[in-house]
Amino acid sequence: MNEYMGYVVGSSRDFIYKVYGWMAAALVISAGTAYYTSITPSLLQSIYSSGTIFALVIGQLALVLFLSFMLEKMNVVTAVMAFLLYSVLTGLTLSSVFLVFTQASIISTFIVTAGMFGIMALYGYLTNEDLSSMRNILMMALIGLILGGLVNMFLKSPGFNYILSGIGVVVFAMLTAYDMQKIKRFSQSMLAHGEMGNKIAIISSLMLYLDFINMFLYLLQIFGQRRNN
Repeated sequence: MNEYMGYVVGSSRDFIYKVYGWMAAALVISAGTAYYTSITPSLLQSIYSSGTIFALVIGQLALVLFLSFMLEKMNVVTAVMAFLLYSVLTGLTLSSVFLVFTQASIISTFIVTAGMFGIMALYGYLTNEDLSSMRNILMMALIGLILGGLVNMFLKSPGFNYILSGIGVVVFAMLTAYDMQKIKRFSQSMLAHGEMGNKIAIISSLMLYLDFINMFLYLLQIFGQRRNN
């Protein structure tokens, strides 16, 4: 029994390491891609002057749906390639932040995001409270954020944008805790073992990656210093 428990604890720890390893790799790829694109005029022109940005966004959505609904049927290599490709596409679409905000404010906001993310992830991992009850509220809040963002595309209200950004930070902070608790449960089940465990580690990394990126973008809207030019 003790040997079995030791195996479960070790496997659970390995699973969590895999999740954060893939998430960290994706963040590095996205950041590197975004920065390189921002300093390469030819890439920027091809993305933002020919409607390519819309194709990139559609590609991101397609990859998320592909990973979410085809996970059981694909092999590990396919899941990894899809996730890494998603991080590249995200980096391409995020290149604009280097054109809008100063590099110093981007770095400082990234550090703040990492701190908030770490705190909420730790809370989600350690708390004994069942966070699954928040799911419906968080999903409704996400829908509200999307609709609010669409409305503000026409209103172009800075005040409304700050309100949406504040709500967005709170929503994705809570989603981080919720997702981390769900990932902890994955790590403690037999699903965390074998090939399926590797694939679940990828989709779990994607969940946390999305929480981090969205929290970063909303914080950047609040605290980011815009360029003068």
